[in-house]
Amino acid sequence: MKQLVKLWERPSLDGTKFRYYLLYTDNDGKRKQKSLGHSDRRRAERQRAQFERKFRAGVVEPGSMRLSDFLEDSLVRTGDQIRHSTRIEYRSTMLDFIDVVGDIDVSKVRHQHGELFRQVSLDRGNRRATVAKKLREIKRMFQLGVEREQLDVNPLRYVKVPRSAAKRIRLYSEAECERILKAASQLQNDSVLAWDITITLALTTAMRKSELLNLTWADIDFESQVVEVSPKEDTPETWEWRIKDTDRRTLPLKEDVIRLLANLQDQRPEGYPYVLVPPRRYDLIQRQLRARGKWTLSHARTAVINNFKTMFDAILVAAHVKGGTFHDLRKTAITEWFYQGLNIFDVMRLAGHSKYETTYRFYLQVKDGLMDRARKATRHTVSPELLQKCCSRVSGGRKSEGCHV
Repeated sequence: MKQLVKLWERPSLDGTKFRYYLLYTDNDGKRKQKSLGHSDRRRAERQRAQFERKFRAGVVEPGSMRLSDFLEDSLVRTGDQIRHSTRIEYRSTMLDFIDVVGDIDVSKVRHQHGELFRQVSLDRGNRRATVAKKLREIKRMFQLGVEREQLDVNPLRYVKVPRSAAKRIRLYSEAECERILKAASQLQNDSVLAWDITITLALTTAMRKSELLNLTWADIDFESQVVEVSPKEDTPETWEWRIKDTDRRTLPLKEDVIRLLANLQDQRPEGYPYVLVPPRRYDLIQRQLRARGKWTLSHARTAVINNFKTMFDAILVAAHVKGGTFHDLRKTAITEWFYQGLNIFDVMRLAGHSKYETTYRFYLQVKDGLMDRARKATRHTVSPELLQKCCSRVSGGRKSEGCHV
């Protein structure tokens, strides 16, 4: 007789333990799973046989899963399709959700649970933007459950996220950029990141920090004056690294930037593949971290250079620039592309954005030039005669010193 219910040994994320699940297909043809909550083989087999008898008799309910099990299952199925940091965020958000609504059966989650989570999060002092982000993450997990045929519908699909005012985009002025580069040029040391070249590349290519620090000499075409942002394989010389959002892209390099890079290459010892990683840091990563298995995919994004933020903040202080980050260099470059005549879709392509909204909402800042053009346009919408009448009426017929047309 064909076995209708099977056992599944599902490992934990770290691979050190596992627990048994029952796998079966319900009467509607949907694949279901049920956690047994333990790793005892004999006990699991008895439970499987008992469950199958009930299933054949037609008295078993569709498979169920607690929210905590649903979370782990979702992360296992998603695998390495998302970054390690994103996995951590999703796990943290779902645990917050469970803390509010309880570790209930995933099929019992309703619209009101989402509204409750939204309100409790706000009451606990979370910013509206933070709560909106958390709700989007939970909605995404439930939507994946629908796509994987674990759920019929997304129970939170109609829960509205809190609205919040858009943040002001921080752009560096031309004078600030000059001061930042001047301060960065003072940090010249074989064991220190080439900060002046790093900042120059960020301002001229809009590359992300991770993209810059994982740039290799093989990515640069000196003859064509372009640089390719490309993922890296795990080899004896290079560590694995993946691009955010979209696939590889090619960016132009200015002639003076090409000369800077050529000079840097001449100064570097033979055999070092990375453009910006100092040789001493590269040796440490290779011999002490990678060789001992202490280097992960997450490190390739966040830990290539130690104290990166602290050092950049020190450069800003030396340059007398307040309230900025390294990522603001990218925002400055992207906005400059737009105001130099590139259309928004060209900017998206060069920036490596997969969504129009990302480029428009988070990067394109309104510049003073646009403000001036808007003021001029506004002047032409009201005739001088009508404006003078309004001023006279407000001043009671007396000449108003504040009205000049």
